[in-house]
Amino acid sequence: MSDQMIARLEIDALRALRAIRQHGGITRAAQALGLTQSAVSHKIKRLETSLACDLLSRRPGAPLFTPAGQDLLDYADRILDLHDEALTSLTRTTLAGRIMLGLTEDTSCSDLSRILGRFRRLHPQVSVRTKVRMSLVLRAMLDRQELDAAILQVFAHEVRPTDVVLFRESLHWVKSPALPLPPEGGAIPFLSFDEQCFYRRWAVDIGQDGGASLEIVFECSSAAGIAAAVSAGLGVALLNRRHLRPEMEVIRDRLPDPPPLAYVIRRARKARNPALDSMVKGIEAEISRQGGLTLAV
Repeated sequence: MSDQMIARLEIDALRALRAIRQHGGITRAAQALGLTQSAVSHKIKRLETSLACDLLSRRPGAPLFTPAGQDLLDYADRILDLHDEALTSLTRTTLAGRIMLGLTEDTSCSDLSRILGRFRRLHPQVSVRTKVRMSLVLRAMLDRQELDAAILQVFAHEVRPTDVVLFRESLHWVKSPALPLPPEGGAIPFLSFDEQCFYRRWAVDIGQDGGASLEIVFECSSAAGIAAAVSAGLGVALLNRRHLRPEMEVIRDRLPDPPPLAYVIRRARKARNPALDSMVKGIEAEISRQGGLTLAV
């Protein structure tokens, strides 16, 4: 029997490999997948033994993945997508109707688009209309029954009992290493999302209470725009962990620690229909398997 016939690509191992890429290491991948670090390491080692090649470099300062590992990741994305779509297709029920869905800008620029695309292929009789807005705007739209559901950010202490928590994330003050902070009492240049951003409202409120003086010098509704302004040294910003870049410096003093975040699916009070139920369950299951959302590149 040939070596090619002996080798196997196990779905759980490929899922672990993808989680390592998404979360930047075995430890965080294990946490996201709800496994021990040794269990994830064992899955990868068994896959490497089966393929007779190293997938992770394991050398200090080297890229996380070997060339073979990077090549396999490209296949893993397609294999896992087809695997999960096949399972869903074989167990699906006929659905029809309309869903009004709200998304934040950063979730719309993630692989959530892939998840929603698969739902659309599996349920062509369901019309999904999507609106991208800031989290506070989405909350107001839900209250006015203008949306059936929304995927939005809230501070962790604001999660409601009826919310479906998709994942939790940290929030950080960041700046360019080349940007010096002003002396104590001086105004700190603040790069802000627009007035409907709850990060901004918290920062302004806590700054006033804590004695930190923030001066808004740049305003942008896009996380990518804020990240670019930080890297250019224009000021200090609040960004969640997924938007941090290697060239950014996390500020650990002078400013109060931001509260943790949660990404949730929140429904309008009267929004109940089988199509929406199926979509919510599918999104929750997929993100649970992945341990989060990956930003589109």
